[in-house]
Amino acid sequence: MYIIMSGQEQSKAFRRRSTVAGCHSGVEEISLNTHTAQVTNNALITSAQSTLHCLVGCVIGEVAGLSIAVTLGLGVWPTIILATTLAYLSGFTLGLWPVMRDQKKTLTEALRLIWIGEAVSIGVMEIVMNAVDYSVGGMQADSVFAPIFWIGIAAAIPAGFFAAWPVNWWLLSRDLKKCH
Repeated sequence: MYIIMSGQEQSKAFRRRSTVAGCHSGVEEISLNTHTAQVTNNALITSAQSTLHCLVGCVIGEVAGLSIAVTLGLGVWPTIILATTLAYLSGFTLGLWPVMRDQKKTLTEALRLIWIGEAVSIGVMEIVMNAVDYSVGGMQADSVFAPIFWIGIAAAIPAGFFAAWPVNWWLLSRDLKKCH
């Protein structure tokens, strides 16, 4: 697909590529030649990978929080608060660890680098996951051994992914989220 772009638009597109070229396969592949640019679907692939990475962290905390809350017989709001808190904790941990390890950043430097993208992505994911789990009835289950508990989680995970995917695409395209 070829798109006609003005010189100013080409300059913006080129700058955008240069800021995200280190993200997995790159958010966009830009080929500048006589006012045309070819934009591939790498943005979708990169944002899907980023969303999946975020989802792993969220699910670890979400399942831990739901399991603890259901086992203790907590109400809906304490369950949501616990699950969301643990999802943020595990999600940020999974986001910080590779940045600190691979880019040799301190905790503070890594947190400055990823906090806004992770906070927004996890927030969207958690709102949707908790809403779906509540609607299905998983967080009101009598036990973690009740099938509805696991049905709620099974429904919430893909819902959280598909809600956060376009958000991550937008964050990456605006250089508000870093690949790690």
